Amino acid sequence: MGILPVLAILFAGLESYALWSGKRQLEFIAKPAVMFCLSLWLYLSTGWQAAALWFGLGALLSLAGDVFLLWLDRFFVFGLAAFLLAHIAYLIGFNTPLPPVTMWSLLLAVIIGVSGVRVMRRLLMGVHASGQSRLAIPVALYGVVITLMLLSALLTLSNAQWSALASASVSLGALFFYASDIVLAWNKFIQPMPRGRILNIGLYHVGQILLIVGVVLQFS
Repeated sequence: MGILPVLAILFAGLESYALWSGKRQLEFIAKPAVMFCLSLWLYLSTGWQAAALWFGLGALLSLAGDVFLLWLDRFFVFGLAAFLLAHIAYLIGFNTPLPPVTMWSLLLAVIIGVSGVRVMRRLLMGVHASGQSRLAIPVALYGVVITLMLLSALLTLSNAQWSALASASVSLGALFFYASDIVLAWNKFIQPMPRGRILNIGLYHVGQILLIVGVVLQFS
């Protein structure tokens, strides 16, 4: 596997420890280091050729989002924009080339769509209730894009062009990523969870690691 993904896992653990212990300086090092290691590993493994280019761009945009969200309250909108672009890049990567339309894909789209609408409705209620209505449209747009990214990742499970191990890894990664954003939004707009920030970042890092592992397995 190489040293870079191992370093990414170690830095992810250090980031959780930094949040738990309140070591802000360690957080400034560990958090961006995770996506830096994953981005570099992805480049060295795939050369960012063909669809892997989009995943590479998504990883770099995620790195930018991580840096912005080190100041969660001050630069939340910038972090939201960076991750919106990252999800768009991942979305393009999963759909290059476009997968076939099947009954399974249509059924999954309905299930994910209905679930996503229910979650987004609750979060938007929290956005308005918290007095941050100006963020309603950006949050809604972000919700649509990340839901489409999750659907696209899950559709690799039935795509013959994806290996079973790679599709399982990116699907789990997308699920963890999706869950981490729900936790982040819940903490910010509805009600803080106990150790919610640690849960958010932990889910996020597991999701990104699994996603990049799957992409490397598929395209290296």
